Amino acid sequence: MPSEKPIDVLVYGLGAIGGFYAFILSRVSDVRVSVVARSNYEAVKANGLIINSEHHGEHVVHPYKVVTKAAETEMKFDYIVCAHKAIHQDAVPADIEAAVDPARTTIVIIQNGVGNEEPFRESFPSTTIISCVTWTGAIQAKSGRFTQMKNEDMQIGLFPNEAGDQTSEKHRLDDFARLLTGGRARFQVVENIQVQRWEKVVWNVAWNSLTTLTLCDTQTWLHSSPQAQPMTRRLMCEVIDVAQRCGVPIKHGLADEQIAMVTGLGPIGSSMQTDYKAGRPMEVEIILGYPVRKARELNMQTPTLETIYLILTAINGRLLKEAEKETAENGR
Repeated sequence: MPSEKPIDVLVYGLGAIGGFYAFILSRVSDVRVSVVARSNYEAVKANGLIINSEHHGEHVVHPYKVVTKAAETEMKFDYIVCAHKAIHQDAVPADIEAAVDPARTTIVIIQNGVGNEEPFRESFPSTTIISCVTWTGAIQAKSGRFTQMKNEDMQIGLFPNEAGDQTSEKHRLDDFARLLTGGRARFQVVENIQVQRWEKVVWNVAWNSLTTLTLCDTQTWLHSSPQAQPMTRRLMCEVIDVAQRCGVPIKHGLADEQIAMVTGLGPIGSSMQTDYKAGRPMEVEIILGYPVRKARELNMQTPTLETIYLILTAINGRLLKEAEKETAENGR
């Protein structure tokens, strides 16, 4: 039986992943979903979220509130799901602060990268943070129209909080898992989500960066020269070395597993390559920058990772300046 008071969820960032999980959560009878949209605000405000999913069928979702800033909701939320591109991660806590009730709100992070949780923990030291790693294929081909492809999976877990009530935090994790189950999402609850975060960043450091810098798909890159595959493995192993020094128990065999996995998928690109081709800023810092900074702190040598990071940083700097110029010209 639905509760008298709805569970209020704010999805912050309405790209392909945000749109898909807004749909998932909207299927739960006692959930009321609001969304923070930017470029697709007008389309979603007028027509709702239009979903075409290989697993879930075709749906239209009309959010409770569609806004461009969290403060515009004039509400506090039970869950704030951060599914935005992690470009200016340090600025996001201030953006959502007006919607956070420290005693009530749980922050859910569904993003690529590692270290994503740290700005939120610094700004909201007592707030429960649920960290999620998604392997769900989705695109937003047209504004407000989302397509979810065959692959769908996600792992979720708590981000440690030494100052928090562990029993309460576990209950909040269980409650969010209930919502995902009610929305018929495919997911697993894991004990140490940092394992999955670093495993995925090994994948993203390799395939996102190499497909972007070469403008090749994965297979074209791997077969471009006899040195391509060994160089890819070397890059992955440098990231694994950093993870291990950070106390995350992943092994070097992961590199061979991921190379075999991507070979089995056939020729694919990456979200970073898509962003580059569209002239959008890329998630360089959260994917490559954090492992590089950790390596420097630990006095580790990661020459392949460092070189690729520096080149992508230069490219991304140009894209960020162009985006800032466009925003200023549009008065937004």
